[in-house]
Amino acid sequence: MTEIRHQPLAPTRAQQLASGVVIDAHRHDDHQIVYAARGVLAVTTGAGTWIAPATRAIWVPAGTVHAHQAHGELELHLVGLPAADNPLGLNEPAVLSVAPLLRELILAYTRAPHGDSPERGRLRAVLLDQLRSSPQQPLHLPTPTDPRLRALCAIVRADPAGNRTLAALGGQVGASERTLSRLFRTDLGMTFPQWRTQLRLHHALILLAGDVPVTAVAHLCGWSSASAFIDVFRRAFGHTPGSFGRTPGAPGARQT
Repeated sequence: MTEIRHQPLAPTRAQQLASGVVIDAHRHDDHQIVYAARGVLAVTTGAGTWIAPATRAIWVPAGTVHAHQAHGELELHLVGLPAADNPLGLNEPAVLSVAPLLRELILAYTRAPHGDSPERGRLRAVLLDQLRSSPQQPLHLPTPTDPRLRALCAIVRADPAGNRTLAALGGQVGASERTLSRLFRTDLGMTFPQWRTQLRLHHALILLAGDVPVTAVAHLCGWSSASAFIDVFRRAFGHTPGSFGRTPGAPGARQT
C-alpha cells in the first residue's frame, strides 16, 4: 500500500460492488464498521487480512490504512463512527459476529436517509448497543514480518491444498522446523497448522463467493473430505458452507 488516500469522514452508506473490485488503500479519521450482506469482503492492512461473509462484520479503527476487495457480487454496508465513539474499545481491526438483529440494524441504518432525526438517533443507539455485545471472531490472517516466514507463507498461499510439512517447507526457505515453529508463535501469534487452517478458510470463502460447489471447495482447499471441511467451516462461521450466500437464518442450502 504505497498510495494512501485520506478521507477524513468514514461514510455511512450501502453500495453494490462487482466481484473483483478493489477499493484502494485509504484511511479515515473515524472508526468504521464494514459489512457485506451478500458476497465476501476482504479488508487488508499492513498487519494482515480480515475476511467476512454475511454472518460477520469487520471493525476498522480510526486512522487504520486499509483496502477492500470484493469476492462475488458484493452488497456493501458501511457505518462511520466518530473517533471519540468507540463502542468496542478496540484500536486494532477485528471480525465481529453479526446476529440477525445486528444485521437488520446495519441494513436499516445504512439505507435510512441521513440526518439528525430522533428515529435515526434511536436506531444508532440500538446499533451501538448491539455492537458492544458482539463477540469477536478469530478470522484474521496475519502478515509475517520475518523474511523466511514471508517466503514460507507465500508458498502455502500459492497452494492452499498442499500438505507439505513444516520441515519440508523449511528446506525451501532455509530455516529449521524448530525455528519456523517459534516464528509462527512470536511473529503471527499462532501455530503453523492454525495459520494454514485460517488461510484455507479464507480461500474457501472466496471460492464459495464464486459459486464453486462445496465438494470442489473442500478438495481445492486441502481437506480430506467434504464432511471434514463442513465441520471446520461450521465451527468457524456458525453455519454450513452449503448455506453460504443466503440471508442468515433463511432456510435451505446450496446443493453440492
